[in-house]
Order: sequence, then C-alpha cells, then structure tokens
Amino acid sequence: EDAPGRGPRLDGDEAADSRRWGAQHAGARELAALYSPGKRLQEWCSVILCFSLIAHNLVHLLLLARWDHMPLVILGVVMGALIADFLSGLVHWGADTWGSVDLPVVGKAFIRPFREHHIDPTAITRHDFIETNGDNCLVTLLPLLNMAYKFCTQSPETLERLYPWECFVFCLTIFGTFTNQIHKWSHTYFGLPPWVIFLQDWHMILPRKHHRIHHVAPHETYFCITTGWLNYPLEMVGFWRRLEDIIQGLTGEKPRADDMKWAQKIK
Repeated sequence: EDAPGRGPRLDGDEAADSRRWGAQHAGARELAALYSPGKRLQEWCSVILCFSLIAHNLVHLLLLARWDHMPLVILGVVMGALIADFLSGLVHWGADTWGSVDLPVVGKAFIRPFREHHIDPTAITRHDFIETNGDNCLVTLLPLLNMAYKFCTQSPETLERLYPWECFVFCLTIFGTFTNQIHKWSHTYFGLPPWVIFLQDWHMILPRKHHRIHHVAPHETYFCITTGWLNYPLEMVGFWRRLEDIIQGLTGEKPRADDMKWAQKIK
C-alpha cells in the first residue's frame, strides 16, 4: 500500500542507507545514548500524575452519567478521536520536519525520539510503558487538571450543563494520552493482544500496514498516528506540503534537514 500519488523514494544511495538503519545505525546509537536520568524522572512523574487524574475524572464522569447524555457522549468520542488524530499529525509533522536535537531543552527531550524513530523504527517496541507514554502524559496534564478542578469546585447544576463538553475533553485527552502506545503497537508484529489486533484491523486505532506508508523515506506523509483516519484526506489536499512551502518561504529552512543529518551518519 502506497500513499496516493507517491511511490517509494529509495534511490541507490538511500537503499544502501536503509539497509544500515536499525539499532546498530551510528545515528541511532548516538541518539539512544542521549536518553538521560532526568528525562526518565520527568516521564515517571508525568505518568503517575496523568493516570491519577484520569482515574479521578472518570469516577466523576460515571457518577454524573445519564442515558439522555448518550448521543452527545458518542459524538464527543468520535470528535475526540478525530481531533486527537489531527493533533498527533501536527505534532508528529512538526517534530519530524523542523528543529534540531541541539535545541536547548526541547531538542534532547522531545525531538530526539523522533530522529531515533526514523533510523531505528523498532526502537519504540523496546521502550517500556514509561518511556513510551511519558511525554504524552505530560502534554495531557493541563486539561486533566482543569477538569479535576471543575469537579471539585463547580455546583452539580453547572456540571450537569457541562457534562457533554467534559466527556468530549476527556475522550480527547484519553486518545492523546495513548497515542504513542497506539503508535508502538503499529510497529509491533508479534505478541499483541487479540483486542489490539481487532482495533487495528477495524481501523479504530492506527493499523500496522497503514503506518508503514510514513516510513518510506523521506517520511513526508501520513503523519497522523492515533487512528490514521485523517491521513488520506490530508494527503489528498496536500496539507503538509503546503504548510512546509509556507514555512520554508518565510524562514528559508529546509524541511527534514536535521532528520537527514542523523540518517546519514555512518560511524
């Protein structure tokens, strides 16, 4: 399966590079070594706080639930999945395409994993739950904290009125929190639970075959990694290419220049 209008981009030199990609690639080893104890601590704290807030908010949502909320709750789930998919693509595209590992703070902490992933795509399958999900848990803390604050301070009447909206926000944060876990599953070809394979086969979460399109060099399409629902329509309108043309025209920066720098390391 190829992206519409795009075939594999590997010429002779790129094919030779691709054979060296993996855990033994020089760039992959260097990038993996940049994973620090401080980063690990941040991930642990993010995961613990995030899942504590998820449990707290879920209990309150269940206590407030009524059958007449159901149509809006279902709509919220679908919209939450769509928006999470788009946001996953936007973040993925931004970190894949721009910036450098050498940037202060964000470079080693947040851009590094994206560079590593393209030259060692299976590295994510060797990451444990904390490393896989720590950054996404950090991102979703703010909406989860805001929701918890409302549950603790707002009147029952106000919460009743806000209930459909809070269900939407909760679904959006759940999809966002688990996006990288879903991404990891899309690279895992052995030992997945049957329920995960079922969700992938029915395209309720990112399927494995679908995500392979993104990993054809130069990694310039199919960025959405939560459900993948928006990849085809965004590709049809050239959404990412248009954004890149605008940014390159304004800044002079070339898309994926840093990504290619790491891919070309050979020792």
